[in-house]
Amino acid sequence: MNAAKRRALFETLRENNPTPTSDLEYSSPFELLIAVLLSAQATDAGVNKATRRLFPVANTPAAMLALGEDGLIEYIKTIGLYKTKAKHVLQTCRILVEQHGGKVPADRQALEALPGVGRKTANVVLNIAFGHPTIAVDTHIFRVGNRTGLAPGKTVQAVEMKLLKVVPEEFLQDAHHWLILHGRYVCKARRPECWHCVIEPLCEYRDKVLTPPDA
Repeated sequence: MNAAKRRALFETLRENNPTPTSDLEYSSPFELLIAVLLSAQATDAGVNKATRRLFPVANTPAAMLALGEDGLIEYIKTIGLYKTKAKHVLQTCRILVEQHGGKVPADRQALEALPGVGRKTANVVLNIAFGHPTIAVDTHIFRVGNRTGLAPGKTVQAVEMKLLKVVPEEFLQDAHHWLILHGRYVCKARRPECWHCVIEPLCEYRDKVLTPPDA
């Protein structure tokens, strides 16, 4: 995909969604970090259902630690891998209290040192909570980057590096949201819904599905 097409693609996404936001519900950097930790191999809707009960009683690292593992599990047991996630959340909260004054650090190295926090999670927190121009590549963005021709790459990090290189600077802050939402709701894995895709004229995918299944 050439530079003119890439710019037109993001201009179109911006026009259709000027202020994109995460599907996860949160009201602070700490709540965002915990929500993203819980969202691995789980749906945002499922995480939101749990955190709507959890955050009113534990929205700081100290309050989360006070719940203890069994107490935390009672709130998140509907989420996949909840036992491992409970351990990671509490270990993370302990580090935040002991090393960062109970605050979420706005630093990649410090974030990636937290249990259960990888590059993708760090990118999400840096982008959404602190306004860094990062792009967290998940399965949706990986698929969109490759399928459209926007940022082809054989690995998640290759796609991330390509996106950081080719996305025009004015779109970097919101590119993560636009691409993940597009992959989640339109450019789906099994059957892309090209018939109502706003960027279809710019997309270089060869096997477009231009007719809805019930047409």
